[in-house]
Amino acid sequence: MKPLFGRTKTLEQKSADFLDVTIEASQVLLTGISHYLNGATEQFEDDLKQITVLENRGDNLRREIENQLYTETLIPESRGDVLALLENIDNITNQCKQILMELSVEIPVIPPEFHDGYLHLAEKSVKAVEEVVSSTRSFLNFPLMIEHSLNKVYFWESEADRLSETLKRKVFRTTGLELSHKFHLRYFALHIELLADKAEDVADRLAIYSIKRSL
Repeated sequence: MKPLFGRTKTLEQKSADFLDVTIEASQVLLTGISHYLNGATEQFEDDLKQITVLENRGDNLRREIENQLYTETLIPESRGDVLALLENIDNITNQCKQILMELSVEIPVIPPEFHDGYLHLAEKSVKAVEEVVSSTRSFLNFPLMIEHSLNKVYFWESEADRLSETLKRKVFRTTGLELSHKFHLRYFALHIELLADKAEDVADRLAIYSIKRSL
């Protein structure tokens, strides 16, 4: 089966750039969380600026791809699937920015004993993002060869769920914290976990699209 954009090099390059933005945003997210936990405020705010630029670039690339798909009447049989896929991947980049933005706005006080929990949760969520981007690249080039990489997405999403639950249990069993503080800590665990959930949403779509392409 031929790649979806095999004869349209500009569209192929824009799609690759769009996926690169998603990966870069997830890496900036990791760096930003680390800087926040270590009290490196200036570096953290630089991370937020960088991820905002990436989000804007991702939005622009998505719109360019959408316009090209319509104006050049490309892949009409798969256009809807590709557009929905791009929107869902864009949600991942948006979530990366949202996490750093809310840290910047709300400035949660995260006790040192929870630092490793948040970092490990973020790492597992980013692993899910990396795998789903890899799966998307495979889908665009070899639509029938993505099952193995999708399984990796589901594995890392499950790991993120597990770590998030462990972290939240630890938070609510820690004495000396106000209940409102515990709710605040849980809130940020949920937002980081949501990143892995969004990667899983893309994986679910890819699984369906791959089956459709095989028929």
